[in-house]
Amino acid sequence: MRLTFPHMGLLSLPVETLLNGLGHEAVPAPPTNKRTFELGAKYSPEGACLPFKINLGNFIEALELGAEGILMGGGLGPCRFGYYAQVQQRILADLGFRFQMFLLEPLGGERQELYRTLQMLLAKVPVFQAMAAFRLACRKIRWVDRGNALLRSMLPRSKDRVKAQRSYERFLGAMREEKTPEKFGAHYRELEGELRADLWPEAEPPLRVKIIGEIYMVLEPRVNFHLEMLLGEMGVEVVRAMSVSQWVEEHLFGFFYPHHRRRTVLLSGPFLPSFVGGHGRETIAEMVDAGVNRLDGVIQVLPFTCMPEIVAQSIAPAVSATYRLPCLTLVLDEHSAEAGVLTRLEAFVDLLRRRRAVRTEAGRVPSGVPG
Repeated sequence: MRLTFPHMGLLSLPVETLLNGLGHEAVPAPPTNKRTFELGAKYSPEGACLPFKINLGNFIEALELGAEGILMGGGLGPCRFGYYAQVQQRILADLGFRFQMFLLEPLGGERQELYRTLQMLLAKVPVFQAMAAFRLACRKIRWVDRGNALLRSMLPRSKDRVKAQRSYERFLGAMREEKTPEKFGAHYRELEGELRADLWPEAEPPLRVKIIGEIYMVLEPRVNFHLEMLLGEMGVEVVRAMSVSQWVEEHLFGFFYPHHRRRTVLLSGPFLPSFVGGHGRETIAEMVDAGVNRLDGVIQVLPFTCMPEIVAQSIAPAVSATYRLPCLTLVLDEHSAEAGVLTRLEAFVDLLRRRRAVRTEAGRVPSGVPG
């Protein structure tokens, strides 16, 4: 079957590998672009959040390319993500598209849908080949996430940041085509060698800022205006706990990786002891982690109307005051413009640099200086 799926950061690399390895044909949507935004906004409910609209635009473009089925994730709790697939299926059917929707529900969700999806995915290959495809996809995304973390660390320290980004793009291209797990490490080491060969002698460490918020907005660069690259070019090291591999472990196989949930509950408990859906609790947990580890600041990215992140946003000032941790909140929808985001980022980074300079000079934050 020709299957498509939504874009979310680096998700396409392991999903393409997995689907092709299971005997299906992956039909990725074109990279998210202006038309994607326009299609999603045109056919989605007005109050739907931005990830819903972009996903819908991705699906329309992929179905136009001949996709026969859509592979979509499911969800639990108050977040509207749990209803994405059902609502999008109705919209696409009303537009005249003929396709099948397959859901990867978490283990605590609707198991009938999960079993149906797994039955479809595993129908074309023997069990040993399916296991090999799953292992290949899992190992690939872990190495790709490692490469992304390496770039975020090295980019603000690089003499030629354009060259560093090109090395990273070559790494992603090589990993997309690579089918031998033993060679993943070689591609990573090649990227590491290229990045380390072009570093400035480090006089002082760069600013370190953690990106938190709704996972799609954090991971999808075409929606958050390439936030990580913009900050890297400003000389800021981006710290991010969220990744595709972490999302897969926590939401699809959470039973086997309970430490993710335990960490979230432990860190967020003093400020947000209840589950509010989506990644609201994770947002508070990662903000606390940033404060404990004395990062220079955090940036919360969320889509307009996102209830879990609005709850987290209302609690963020208390966390910020407790840890004297500056926080910038970016609320984005299809009307947001890169110029406005860039202006706010530049102002926030300037504030963090002045704050560090004051601390360096005085050895502490004097009374009256924002902390």
